[in-house]
Amino acid sequence: MYDGTSNNSEHAPLIRRSSSEKTYNHGLLNPRGPYLKWIALFFMCFISLGLNYCDDNPAALEDVMKSDLKISSSTFTSFYSWYSWPNVILSAVGGILIDKWLGIARGATVFCGFVLVGQIIFGLGAYFRLIWLMNAGRFIFGIGGESLSSTQNAYAVSWFFQKQLNFVFGLQLSFARVVSLINMNTIHRLYESFALNLTGPHRIGLTLLIAGITCVIALFSAFILWILDIRRRKVIQEDNPPDPDDEFHIRDIRYFPSSLYLLFIICVFYYVAIFPFIASAQLLFESKYQLSPAWSNACNSLVYLMSGILSPIFGYVIDKIGRNLYWLMGSIIITIIAHALLAFLFIHPVIPLILMGISYSILAASLWPLVAFLVPKKMLGTAYGFMQSIQNLGLALMNIFTGLILDSYGYFMLEIFFIICLEIALLASAFLYVYNSIKQGTLNDSPAVRLAKQNELDDTSKNTTINLSSDPLT
Repeated sequence: MYDGTSNNSEHAPLIRRSSSEKTYNHGLLNPRGPYLKWIALFFMCFISLGLNYCDDNPAALEDVMKSDLKISSSTFTSFYSWYSWPNVILSAVGGILIDKWLGIARGATVFCGFVLVGQIIFGLGAYFRLIWLMNAGRFIFGIGGESLSSTQNAYAVSWFFQKQLNFVFGLQLSFARVVSLINMNTIHRLYESFALNLTGPHRIGLTLLIAGITCVIALFSAFILWILDIRRRKVIQEDNPPDPDDEFHIRDIRYFPSSLYLLFIICVFYYVAIFPFIASAQLLFESKYQLSPAWSNACNSLVYLMSGILSPIFGYVIDKIGRNLYWLMGSIIITIIAHALLAFLFIHPVIPLILMGISYSILAASLWPLVAFLVPKKMLGTAYGFMQSIQNLGLALMNIFTGLILDSYGYFMLEIFFIICLEIALLASAFLYVYNSIKQGTLNDSPAVRLAKQNELDDTSKNTTINLSSDPLT
């Protein structure tokens, strides 16, 4: 017999919680409350602090590294090669490790550890002027760095799926760009603060080792985030017991949808027109526009500076409006206009660079969250790892082409090359829009329509499970 009073409220708990459990889920750290995810977001940004600060330490110290360590330009650029080329494969491997064995929280901690160890070895190599040890440090740093980026993306989707996801991706990009700018403006001053009686390699080594403190802070943040994630996962398992079918298998990679590969194409051909351009633009500003080196550097940092400010804003707007594919195509078109202005007109470069900063911010906030709508959560680390790997491969190859075009034909043909790459990205985004419309996907829906489709899908899945589990003979 049922107790009538126990059913007066449909919200009455089936299992009485202990007083200690109530205390556990109280206040700011309540996994069911509205605050814990924002605390987690703070640490989510800081797990990449060491990566974003130390990644471009060599670029900010290029002049003194070459003179103090007595290395050539090719040796200097090898520090980036040892970081980039292995990640053509290792980013995808790191994504698989996250989904199959490590999990997001443990993976973030492990990869933060790789970043820290790599920076320490890089600094020690500089201190003792052992170039092979510096290359080894950059290799280890790279193993952790790109996989950590995939982990950070998976963390964002895990905590903010269907809620503020575009804003979170925009905020993470903003944090990364701000930290990179801080590195560019502080690391050289740190080097100059050491006594002149120290040898050049010792000054470089100590500078890099002190910069490694940011990696320690990142590792500490990863541990804190791991603890917070444990609290969240306990609640998720209480509300939704784990399904054995949700376990990731490597063979599941073959079920990546066609739309995901179109995102990979867009990612590669868009970023080719941003990162290699910024790397080679300083001489363009000096030669074509007769700007001083100081002004050229200021213009060159404008894209990243604007993205640091605008990415969270555009992310918030896209969260409210949705229609990611419209934003995506619009950002590519604006970037094409920016490069066309640089190629065909002589207007001041600040105008096209402002356009580029706006479009870059829009694309980052609209592109990366789309992966979460195409693959199940059990495959997010792998999907983002593959995206990072393909992006690294594309950028590594295109950097070679960029150098060849620049040496052989000059900046005008280089701008034409960038415009062609952007047109390929625009064509891929148009195909994605058509394919999504035919398949009635959610990539270009408003948030309300996406939520309705997701609820309908969940209801269908539950009904299927009930029908399969019921005994037809009873």
